[in-house]
Amino acid sequence: MKFKTIIPIFLLLFILILSSCGSKRPDKNPDSVAEAEKQMAKKAKKSNREAKKAKKKAYKIYWNAQSKEARKSIKKNKRRNKRIARHKRK
Repeated sequence: MKFKTIIPIFLLLFILILSSCGSKRPDKNPDSVAEAEKQMAKKAKKSNREAKKAKKKAYKIYWNAQSKEARKSIKKNKRRNKRIARHKRK
């Protein structure tokens, strides 16, 4: 790369870094610890919800990909294993 192309790229990256800095946006930064914890809890709740949705979607895709016989077989084996485990506990 030429030196002329490196300078504008460097300047653009520098501007992007400065604009995303938290100190430039004091309205987004919480004033107290309680507010910060509240924001963190809200973010965690949102990410948990998204993870749950993704897990549900993956589960649905997996079971739709299985054949009917395979689904029946897995169901029967699961019930059988539950029964065996229940009798082992007694």
